[in-house]
Amino acid sequence: MPLSLWLSLAAVCAMGAMSPGPSLALVLRHTLGGGRAPGVVAGLSHALGVGLYALLTVWGLGALIVRQPMLFQMITWGGAAYLAWLGIQALRASRAGALEPGGAPTTRRQAAREGMLVALGNPKLILFFIALLSQFVTPDMSLVAKAVIVLTAMIIDGAWYVMVAVGLSHSRVLPWLQARSHWINRITGLLLLALALRVVAGPLA
Repeated sequence: MPLSLWLSLAAVCAMGAMSPGPSLALVLRHTLGGGRAPGVVAGLSHALGVGLYALLTVWGLGALIVRQPMLFQMITWGGAAYLAWLGIQALRASRAGALEPGGAPTTRRQAAREGMLVALGNPKLILFFIALLSQFVTPDMSLVAKAVIVLTAMIIDGAWYVMVAVGLSHSRVLPWLQARSHWINRITGLLLLALALRVVAGPLA
């Protein structure tokens, strides 16, 4: 995979990881309820779930492109519509949104279990990956290239949520984020809408 194409992949993976939603709320809850370690564990276990979904999506997309190109196109457009919906929801989000903390006590075991379940129990994640990875998957793609895509999605997701957990362990960070959460939501919403338009335009060169 060319470096320029990988950089595009990394950018959209980061955008997906940073978009507000239940995953961010989960990491926030475990970090605020149990400290840095449970937050990090929740983020890493969530990344494992993301990696599994990415692996299944890459394998399925390759076969679908070859066997059912029209169905693949329809699913891709459905994924683009979902990205646009996420963008609109982010633009309409309140000031607190996913950044509203919850201080319930938590443990590392609970954080690991819930981090994985939030990823695997969210079928919308498949739609996101279909819309995202359709830009990079080709019928003749090698196993190495597919592994790069999966690892990129998993590592970026884990790195982001670990950074969130570590950052929130400093008491001054959360109030700063909460005060600016409406701007975070709006910027994310605009980026997701732009990504939806890019998906409709067709695969990246």
